[in-house]
Amino acid sequence: MPSPLFADRPAQPPESGAVDALISQARRLRGEVDAVRRDSVADEDDPHQRWQRALCDLAVHQLDDLGAHFGQLKAGLPGPAPAPSDTAAAYAEAALEGVPGQRITGSLLSRVGSAEWDLLTDDAHWSEELFQIFGRPRENGPMSLDELPSMVFAEDQPLLQALVTDCLIDGKPIDGEFRIVRTDGRVRTVHMTGEPVLDADGCTASMWAVLRDVSELRRSERAVRETRDSFQRHQHIEHTERRVAVELQEAVLPPWRGSLRFAHDGPAPLDVAGHYLPAATPGLIGGDWYDALALPDGDALLTVGDLTGHGVAATSSMAMLLGALRGMAVAGIRPGALMGHLNQLLDSSVQPALGSAMCCRYDPAAQVLTWSQAGHPAPLLFRDGAGRALGRPEGVLLGATTSAAYEEAETRLFPGDLLLLHTDGLTRTAGRPDDVAGTERLLGLGGRLAAARDAQECVRAVVEEFGEGPREDDACVMVVRVGR
Repeated sequence: MPSPLFADRPAQPPESGAVDALISQARRLRGEVDAVRRDSVADEDDPHQRWQRALCDLAVHQLDDLGAHFGQLKAGLPGPAPAPSDTAAAYAEAALEGVPGQRITGSLLSRVGSAEWDLLTDDAHWSEELFQIFGRPRENGPMSLDELPSMVFAEDQPLLQALVTDCLIDGKPIDGEFRIVRTDGRVRTVHMTGEPVLDADGCTASMWAVLRDVSELRRSERAVRETRDSFQRHQHIEHTERRVAVELQEAVLPPWRGSLRFAHDGPAPLDVAGHYLPAATPGLIGGDWYDALALPDGDALLTVGDLTGHGVAATSSMAMLLGALRGMAVAGIRPGALMGHLNQLLDSSVQPALGSAMCCRYDPAAQVLTWSQAGHPAPLLFRDGAGRALGRPEGVLLGATTSAAYEEAETRLFPGDLLLLHTDGLTRTAGRPDDVAGTERLLGLGGRLAAARDAQECVRAVVEEFGEGPREDDACVMVVRVGR
């Protein structure tokens, strides 16, 4: 029978062209959302991607419903409810035509059913879809308002009773949700809307309602909430870990800012400055370090290095390694042997990692730099505006193999010489992964470095050259200038 919601005005059937346009729009949107869902990377370990996937699933459910409703709208307002194979099903099928992997099923058209309960005759009229929603055989007939609560969850029965009472007695519209247990034992969530139908005297003669199975929709909404909460927890953990990593890094790296002058016992004291360059991705706090330290015998320790990994694990391992390096240097251990001890320390660590490092010891009296490296870029020596990379002594990555031996090299430094030490993240920027090309760019700065007033100005020139573009990894640079 026609809906009493329209009893106060003549029915105005929608224009066929307008509904066709809506069906086309729903079909296009459904296809686009499905394409986004198919193209999304299904990484169950990524909370952000799980949340995005749940949102796509929710949108698909809603657009499926929308397409089916438009199909029913084009079929016309039903008298007796049409079966899924009827005209409405055909139009709902058309709404999903061209969407890969989609076909109309009974569940699409059985999600919405209608009912009317006559208070004068106690008759009840259910649409075919409502029988399908409740899983009730057609031959058992529709349920009366008194029988309906028997299929409703006990916790939801007071809500249903209040909705019906308010409608029948106070004439209020119905709008509420409750859960039912079908005859086959399956639990479904039903949304019920409706109105009282008044007789000529203004008294309630019957109650008309539309019941919609929203189980899949609610399940999708719940998945969105759960994945969103998981994503927010993941973000909070990442933020906390990043803050801890930054604080640990700031506590370990040298506290000095600007140029540091030391090794004054010799004829050529050192002017030292360093800088840390973060990666383009905010969360990539790595294990890069730089350090300069005056040693008890008057020598100077100069070191840079980089551990694999990011976050708290990388910065804590860096702190351990740098602390050990400082202690052994103060104890007088030479660079080659020192590298061997660091390798053993990293190889036996509970947090396995690989690292590249360079350790230099400068004797200001003899003006000699003794250095050793572990899979690290060689120092760049600039003299009279021209630069070159020093020949690297043998040395494998720290933690790569047990009992590795590390050779030493010696280089005589003269007043006015400039050493540039860096980690490989400096020369490997986004779009320029070639370390050789990055080294050539550094050597090309010889003229600017020679004209700089101090080591800090040299560092600023390097940062201006390499720090503007997006950086795939964090990096450190340290400039050491020999005084005149």
